[in-house]
Amino acid sequence: MDKDAKIYFLKSVQLLSSLGTEEFERVAQLAQHRQSSRYNFIFMHDEPADCLFLLVKGKVKTGAFSADGREVIKEILAPGAVFGDLVLSGETSRSEFAQALHDDVEYLVIRNDDFHSLMQGNPSLVISAMQHLAQRLQRAEERLAKLVLKDARERIIEFLVESAGREGRRVGYETLVKHYLTQQEIASLTGTSRQTVTSVFNDLKKSNLIYFNRNSILIRDLEKLA
Repeated sequence: MDKDAKIYFLKSVQLLSSLGTEEFERVAQLAQHRQSSRYNFIFMHDEPADCLFLLVKGKVKTGAFSADGREVIKEILAPGAVFGDLVLSGETSRSEFAQALHDDVEYLVIRNDDFHSLMQGNPSLVISAMQHLAQRLQRAEERLAKLVLKDARERIIEFLVESAGREGRRVGYETLVKHYLTQQEIASLTGTSRQTVTSVFNDLKKSNLIYFNRNSILIRDLEKLA
């Protein structure tokens, strides 16, 4: 990834919207371009937290493992997302993991010290970082509210509706969503079990609300599903 391509991408990242031309050039020089294959961990729990990551291509999941080894997925990230971002709040040891979901995932790595140096010279970047962390906290609170207030079926259906809104290709009443998560990953993301996901999917299929296979989910009528 050459310098111009880096700058073009960096200008699309909301966190960096306050940077000027010279600052974008500086970040492009400092940022290291890396790639990761599917299911490779970009970082793990308890590793030193000394850098920030910007997702250029593919999808990445972040999460944690419970005491009994169960995976809990916090977020599925798309290009343009910032992750490993708790370093902005002073984290020194990773409290979560980040794992590539696609082959040839691409991302940029910025050392925490370099980012702090940028913030010292740009007060607007400090405000952007605070807003970014506030949005992250809001997403975490919304996720917690879903787990408390909605049952398993409702959470799984909401996952389908949100996926259709983000990534679906609509044709008439039907919406096609590329299926890149396993049912176990959907369960980990919605706070349910794989058996529950399978049961709900099969029930929705019998009701002719969805059709699914290994690679995609076809939502027959998004309004009826919602």
